[in-house]
This record gives sequence, C-alpha cells and structure tokens, in this order.
Amino acid sequence: MSPDGSTLLFGALPAEFRLSNEEKRALRQFGRSLFSRVTSNRAFTCLITDDQELHRLNRQFLRHDYPTDVLSFPSADESAGLGEIAISAERAAAQACESGHDRIREICILMLHGVLHLTGMDHVSDQGEMARAEEKWRAEFGLPASVIARARAGVQPA
Repeated sequence: MSPDGSTLLFGALPAEFRLSNEEKRALRQFGRSLFSRVTSNRAFTCLITDDQELHRLNRQFLRHDYPTDVLSFPSADESAGLGEIAISAERAAAQACESGHDRIREICILMLHGVLHLTGMDHVSDQGEMARAEEKWRAEFGLPASVIARARAGVQPA
C-alpha cells in the first residue's frame, strides 16, 4: 500500500494501449484524490489492465463470460482497505472514443465508479443514490458524463 492510501498497478497492455509515464502520474494523482476526498482516507487498490484480464476476472468471480470495463471487489476485512478495482484500458479507450473524450478521463470515470462500489453503493438497487453521488463527484472533478448517466441515456459501452 502506498503512503497515500491508494495503490495503482499497471498490468501488461498491448502496445497501442500502453500508458505513458505522464498518464500514469495523472492516474496516480486521481487515485490520491479519490482516497482523500471520496473514500474518507480508506485505502484501495486499482489494477489497470487489458480486456483479456477483465474477461478472466469477470468469468472467474461473476461467471460472466465477456470482458467488461470495470470490476470492483470489496474487501471482507475493512482493516485491509476498501478492496480492489480492475479496469480495462482497452474498454476505456473504446468508450472514450464513443463519448468524445480521452482515455485517461474515461479511466478516471471508471475508477470513480469502482470506488463508489467499494464504499458500498450499488446503482442496481439503491434508488439513484449512487447515480447522485457519481454525478456530484464527476462535477467536482470536472469529469464528463458518468457511467450510470451514459447507461441511463442509452449509450452502451463497447
């Protein structure tokens, strides 16, 4: 765990999806912001990887046989941190292209979405609580439309 409470791990990515050092710095900074502002200083880990790994994780843990953009794994023991998030850089790039913004902003949107799940929110069953929280934080961080807002508007991820 890093001293700032958020740990970002960068998995092997195909050449066209690799992140520059500057992009990695921006994502680490965003992780620090999520740690201090959204999670109330509760630690989390985020893995940024490829579709193949998200597909494997989705199949292994949720029994869904397809890649997805973000997965959240809340910790059973909060003293060990909030949990872990996995994000597909490939899905993020495709969704960013469809939505008209860059992939780093999309990864930040997905990281915010995943962290909100780690804090216990669930947009499927919470009567809009997570959607409202996501919109609040999206606005504060200057991020484009949230995952939930795009889903409600009928914009489907790649």
